[in-house]
Amino acid sequence: MSTRPRERLDPEIFELPVEKMRAGYYTDAYFNHARSALLAAGRQPRVLMQVFQKKSALLGGVDEAIAVLKLCSHEWGELDVHALYEGDRIEPWETVVTIEGDYTLFAHLETVLLGVLARRTLVTTNVARVLEAARGKPIIFMPARHDHHRVQTGDGYAAYVAGQMLGMPIGVTSDAQASWWGGTGIGTVPHALIAACGGDAVTAATIFAAWAPQDMNVTVLVDFENDSVRTSLEVARALGSRLWGVRLDTSESLVDRSLADELGDFDLRGVNERLVRKVRDALDAEGFGDVRIVVSGGFSVEKIAAFEERGVPVDAYGVGSSLLRGENDFTGDVVLADGVLVAKAGRRLRPNPRLELVT
Repeated sequence: MSTRPRERLDPEIFELPVEKMRAGYYTDAYFNHARSALLAAGRQPRVLMQVFQKKSALLGGVDEAIAVLKLCSHEWGELDVHALYEGDRIEPWETVVTIEGDYTLFAHLETVLLGVLARRTLVTTNVARVLEAARGKPIIFMPARHDHHRVQTGDGYAAYVAGQMLGMPIGVTSDAQASWWGGTGIGTVPHALIAACGGDAVTAATIFAAWAPQDMNVTVLVDFENDSVRTSLEVARALGSRLWGVRLDTSESLVDRSLADELGDFDLRGVNERLVRKVRDALDAEGFGDVRIVVSGGFSVEKIAAFEERGVPVDAYGVGSSLLRGENDFTGDVVLADGVLVAKAGRRLRPNPRLELVT
């Protein structure tokens, strides 16, 4: 496993709507009401809040959460914050952040803090599981089309953190997803370009390769006509050494034409082992052994693990919506108030020696 330097992202990189966050615009109303009630009563209790979740996970979003506190609390300099780092492995109930200080300085930020940690930890953990299943093969992070564009930057960084922590390659598909670490999006010749070229994958691949910078890995979708073996060979012949890879993305409701005569109880729909092996064998037989095979469409941790267990000749996996599924909810508990233990029933103060002071 790799480790990243113990440094945090500059708060300015997140481009937070500071004034709205400071005003409680994104916060559950009851936190705003609680703060207002305390101030009206002339009470400003000094509290310790600890933040945790209930799963084994890979932590994400902590730098963004810290940025929220630094920029949107009513006085950052009067808060003592301790936290773990992006990509740290965490256990159920482990405290990942503590905030100590006048509660009215940060009460209006609890919803935002927990939401940031929940979303980014979900993505970081899901990506890590996929990377581990792929056994070191590259993963292309492809969920941008499955969610709102405003989540792309943070989700892309969460994926990047997982790759850095595991020391495994991951690519993202939009510049927004890559922006926080200074990368760029990657992609293949899409179905839309093939359609715009009258459904001719070879023409689309040829004009794409003519345009693409020399350092770009030209990869072509080959399922447009549902004949992946034939299209792979046609594209390979046309592009020669310029072709880096072909991508299989057959609909899960279709059986590729190359498998039309196959028999047995094997599910032949979508991208499956037999299709991948047929494409690999066909490319090898014509001297295109250097052309990689990328697969996408319905790939999850379980499907990738099954492919790897059977030695299916895949070079990279494109994974989309499955990386956004599930939950990794966080909770914030006030456990000390003016030096007195006040944790609600079922909760307690959970010190964590791994936490480090945030400066």
